[in-house]
Amino acid sequence: LTGAQDGSVRMFEWTRPQQLVCFQQAGNARVTRMYFNAQGNNSNSTCRCGVADGEGFLSIWQVNQTTSNPKPYLSWQCHSKTTSDFAFITSSSLVATSGQSNDNRNVCLWDTLVSSGNSLIHAFTCHDHGATVLQYAPKHQLLISGGRKGYICIFDIRQRQILFTFQAHESAVKALALDPSEDYFVTGSAE
Repeated sequence: LTGAQDGSVRMFEWTRPQQLVCFQQAGNARVTRMYFNAQGNNSNSTCRCGVADGEGFLSIWQVNQTTSNPKPYLSWQCHSKTTSDFAFITSSSLVATSGQSNDNRNVCLWDTLVSSGNSLIHAFTCHDHGATVLQYAPKHQLLISGGRKGYICIFDIRQRQILFTFQAHESAVKALALDPSEDYFVTGSAE
């Protein structure tokens, strides 16, 4: 799956020189993040891919489309300025997003199974100037986010509350990684 500054999103297969599908043509907002859902590789689930963009939107497609330019089955504006990252949670019916919004609700939980007007489950007011990255820890049901000012926030998604906030860097947090046992996480910054 590839995404570009011009907003185009294309899917390729290793053994084929041409694209399989063009999910989105050039001329849209720049792609900020893309993921496949982890649950899509078994026979009972549909494989999906999600694309976040610089205008605050998140779009989700079913991957096994046969048309050359499929439409997303879900597309909505999650943040008023930009959606910088997201995570599929619970077989992609629940999605967490990070970004920048005018009201500082910069980390949000969304339910993809309800209408777009009611899909926002919870919005966390955090990260002045926006949240840049997001990591989901499924064993502990935690979200970890990094912000433009170098802060890290840890959220309990079951209780929908912020557990910890601390400054990890002097500049924007650009990367988060979680070890498989969820004992540690690593942060990387613009500095």
